[in-house]
This record gives sequence, structure tokens and C-alpha cells, in this order.
Amino acid sequence: MVKALMAKKQELNSSQKLMIFILSMSLYGISNMITELLPEFHLGPVEFKVEYFIFIPLTLAVLFHPLYAALGASFGELIFGELLLGQFGGLGELEKFIEFSLAIYFAGKLVTNPLSKRQLALAAYVSIGIDQLLGTIVDISKVWVGIEELETVSGLPESILAIEGFSFLNAMVVSGTLFALLPTLYLVPRLFGKVEPLLGLRPRDRSMRTSLGEVMTPRAIVLVILLVASSFVVEFLAESDITLVEWEWSALADMGNGAVWISMGVAALVLVVALIVFAARKSGKGSGASV
Repeated sequence: MVKALMAKKQELNSSQKLMIFILSMSLYGISNMITELLPEFHLGPVEFKVEYFIFIPLTLAVLFHPLYAALGASFGELIFGELLLGQFGGLGELEKFIEFSLAIYFAGKLVTNPLSKRQLALAAYVSIGIDQLLGTIVDISKVWVGIEELETVSGLPESILAIEGFSFLNAMVVSGTLFALLPTLYLVPRLFGKVEPLLGLRPRDRSMRTSLGEVMTPRAIVLVILLVASSFVVEFLAESDITLVEWEWSALADMGNGAVWISMGVAALVLVVALIVFAARKSGKGSGASV
């Protein structure tokens, strides 16, 4: 009963849910634009590229709420990484949206104690692993089905399994360590207990435990299977030139880095406005309560 009462106190209201969503959307949108500006390096078949700063939505998922942090980050990539750059890939974007949302959600659910380095390390690699693994399976399936040709990589065997397997391991080691594990281990313990009050939340109770069985209920398993299957279907349809909505604004697309800076500025503006509005509402409620 005590645990039930504590859990009830931790429920979020609509404004807090919205704020977590906007925080994740805007911060991840800004980080996506930064990755667009960073150079790529090649060492033989090894590509050193910053794909994404996944630690940002993962940190928000651990500290606040996995679902709204996951959805916010996915929408941030869609809005600031696609639409505001003058392009939208239609059905193909839905695959990335589903896979990334699932990765952040389940990784965030794994952490019951934000101060546990073991749990944070597991969540970091799980977030990268789910996203990369689902994408790898889709890419292999497209080649095997025959809707996409094999793109060989110099220095690797001409095998889709070898190419995708190497890409997966490279992403896990490079992105998983540098842009998931290390930043998450550094940020979460230092932010825990300090940022939650800014949203009117209590820090998570580290004594409460969530078993895997509570997370992976039969209903949740069925939903995950349906979502993963849907991501496969929409990507296959997109590669087969079956699209519902595709959009491109050549004026923005031709701007190059200029469009990136515009998108970053819009994301930053959204973040600042949201913080100001939320702070004003919070202070208004506080003054009303004191009266």
C-alpha cells in the first residue's frame, strides 16, 4: 500500500508530460543539427561518424519518464532533422520513429536506480542495441527479399551479413561507448535530484524496484511485436516506391548548412519559450497557493 501511494504521488500531470516531451524534442533536435555539422572520418572499412547523441533522450527517460522522453526525441528528429531541412521521406521515416522510440522507452524502463552505474551502462547499450539491431534486420531483409541492392564496402566481404554485422558492432562500440555510455554515466548521477524539482517532481524513489515481468506484460509484448512488424512493413513499402506522403522544399534543401542553422535556431527558440511559459505557470500557481 505504501508503494502504491508513493507511485501515485509520482504521477505526472498534463503540463509536466508536455514539458518533458518538449524538452526531449527540442534538446534532441538541437543535438541532431550538431551532428549534421560534424565531419566524418574513414579508416579503411571503419567509419567514425556521430550518428546521434542518444544520451540526451536516454538521460531524460531515466530522470523523468521513458515514454514522453522517447516520443519527444522521435518527433524532434522528424521535425528538426527532416521537415525543417526541407525534406520528408514519407513511410521511410515511420520506421526510424518506431525503432528509436522503442529503444529509448525500454532502455529508460530498465533503470530503477539512477545512481546505479551498472543499470545506466546496461540502458546505454540497450538503447543503441535495440535501435541498431532493428535497423540491421530491416536492411538485411530488404536485400534478401530483393527490393534493395547490396552496397559493398571496401575492405569487407561482399556479404550483407558481414557488412551489416560490422556496421552493427561498430555502432555499438563507437556510438554506444562515446555517445551513450560515457555521457549517461556522467550526467545522470549529477542531475539526479537537482533537475526534477524544476518540473515540480520528486526524484525517483531508488528503493522501488520494477521487475522485467512488470514491464514486459503480455499486452506490452503484443504491442511491441505489432510496432516492430509495422516498421518492417512501412520500410518495405517505402523501398518499393509505395509512398503516402513525401515532401521536399528545394529552397531549404539547397541551403546546406544554412538550413541546419535555421533548424537549430527554431529548436532553441521552442525550448526557451517552453521554459519561460512553464516557469510563469509554475510561479503563478505558487503565488496563488500563498494567497
